[in-house]
Amino acid sequence: MSPGRRGAAARKPCRPLDWWYWLATAALLSAALFGWRAMLACTIALAAVQIGHFAVRTGSLASFPVQVRGAYLALLLLGLWPPLSVVHWVQFVGTWAMVLTGYCFLARCLSLLPWNRQARPSVQVVVRTFLSRPVKGSILRHAPAAPGPPGRSR
Repeated sequence: MSPGRRGAAARKPCRPLDWWYWLATAALLSAALFGWRAMLACTIALAAVQIGHFAVRTGSLASFPVQVRGAYLALLLLGLWPPLSVVHWVQFVGTWAMVLTGYCFLARCLSLLPWNRQARPSVQVVVRTFLSRPVKGSILRHAPAAPGPPGRSR
């Protein structure tokens, strides 16, 4: 390999581990929804593994990455009930959107919960939360800050 080529390969960005987890989750869920039903159990197992991994990685079961994966697992389990099987299709669309664009609707929903937000709830906060561009890393790092005291400009 020539020195110039080696440098180009070294600069190539590497995907973070959580992206690979979501790619595997999307692939397993796709297989389950398109006929290989046994893959739904694998999708559930992978979601549970992610919860454990991110709990250890962040040092907390209450961390935002664990909340996202816990909610995802809960939705997978809810979708097992036949009247709610459409939930899996919503997850299919959302997971592929996350993998392909970085936009995670579930994380944005969870960021609006009282224990995750810094700003007071308002229409502006909700609109900004859902309509802002995809972010690198956690949506919480890019969430609107709490407003300052009244009468002061920001």
